[in-house]
Amino acid sequence: MREAILTLVLVALACIGAKTVHTEEPDPLDIGSRLELFVDRYLIDSLDGVDLRLHAPVPLETAVAFDKPWEGRYCGYVTVFQDGERYRMYYRGLPVAKADGSNNEVTCYAESTDGITFTKPELGLFEVEGSRANNVILANAAPCSHNFAPFLDARPGAPEDERYKALAGTEKSGLTAFVSADGLHWGKLQDEPVISKGAFDSQNVAFWSESEGCYVCYFRTWSGGGYEGFRTVSRVTSPDFRTWSEPVDMSYGDRPPEHIYTNQTTPYYRAPHIYIATAARFMPGRRVVSAALFKAMGGDATYSGDCSDTVLMTTRGGHNYDRTFMEGFARPGIGIENWTSRTNYPTRGVVPTGDAAMSMYVQREYGQPTHHLQRLELRTDGFVSVHAPYAGGEMLTCPLTFSGHELALNVSTSAAGSVWVELQDAAGAPIEGCAREDCDEIIGDAIARVVSWQGDTDLSALAGKPVRLRFVMRDADLYSLRFR
Repeated sequence: MREAILTLVLVALACIGAKTVHTEEPDPLDIGSRLELFVDRYLIDSLDGVDLRLHAPVPLETAVAFDKPWEGRYCGYVTVFQDGERYRMYYRGLPVAKADGSNNEVTCYAESTDGITFTKPELGLFEVEGSRANNVILANAAPCSHNFAPFLDARPGAPEDERYKALAGTEKSGLTAFVSADGLHWGKLQDEPVISKGAFDSQNVAFWSESEGCYVCYFRTWSGGGYEGFRTVSRVTSPDFRTWSEPVDMSYGDRPPEHIYTNQTTPYYRAPHIYIATAARFMPGRRVVSAALFKAMGGDATYSGDCSDTVLMTTRGGHNYDRTFMEGFARPGIGIENWTSRTNYPTRGVVPTGDAAMSMYVQREYGQPTHHLQRLELRTDGFVSVHAPYAGGEMLTCPLTFSGHELALNVSTSAAGSVWVELQDAAGAPIEGCAREDCDEIIGDAIARVVSWQGDTDLSALAGKPVRLRFVMRDADLYSLRFR
């Protein structure tokens, strides 16, 4: 009898111990004074009556017409980034089909002071089509002009003569590293390729990761090896841009596989710890335009049998893409011209083009005489919002710690809409003076609206302490938040 009782006591203690381990609260997220977007569920504990909403960019004017003899209907793999007061754009020039990796390809350059109107300077660096009056920055460098992908190196202490870096190449050549002091005159970092294991038959993008403390590269591979299965993405890292780790396939969680043609992964300029991937989703064999019709439109019939659009993926480093949204981000749009193969590919880079606006760019009418690059616009941080309908709802964050003394929101309401913010302790109890009832109603539209409670914005007494944020919303969108 005594043994039976002892056994029951031990079992009970074990159960209590197991329960304690199971319910142990994770450490609070330390967001410091970083800007945090709602492109994933990183900050979110629960949603009640609200949802995450993907916002489509608005198509606007033509940014660049690919109308020079050395450019043409097969231009592609475009990169755009802001460099001080200048916006730099790089892209492949290719006027003839089926010449990938050949010296028919050149690398072209355009620039802008506002990210809206681009010009093509006559650089005089290479003779093309019998003249040096062109915007070519790389020629006779097969296969590297096929997918030359540069970036501005943000690594602290990067040498001035390597301020700009690029990768380019094919499966046969591997990816070759290039460097430049001015973004116009380029040379190889070394003769041998720096990354050799991959298909590379796409735009292969690299950058210095401030949050990970290394260079990262996202490049084309295939899920079945060789050229079998789905076009997908793998990743390598490097401390010095010369020696790189072994490739690791990116994961998409439990999402169904799709062909990701270009991944265009890059740090978001306002929150570089979040990488935004405006990726081209390719739908092979999904025909919208007949071969005969595409030929009548001036295109090569072999480029008529597929369609594509842009999807939004994100990652915070490591080997996982977040695909919260499977829906199209930038659709092909009205007109059959953009429903043919390999059109609608987005550029690498989302850049600020105003105090409250940012722009991305998408190739339109690929393979046609009217091939061009179109600018699309979003509000600042406006990829995704926590959206509340007229009936209202709530969002509760995970426990977090912050630094700073005030909370600023990128928020928009209707005339009838409202947002209130309650600060809670880690256990979920409202903090005195910062309860929902104390919050001054937020109405309007602002990129950085400071929250107040009974007229007071000062949160410095709570800095470094675990808190939760409860948002009570009605007919409103919350795009981002930052303690500062």
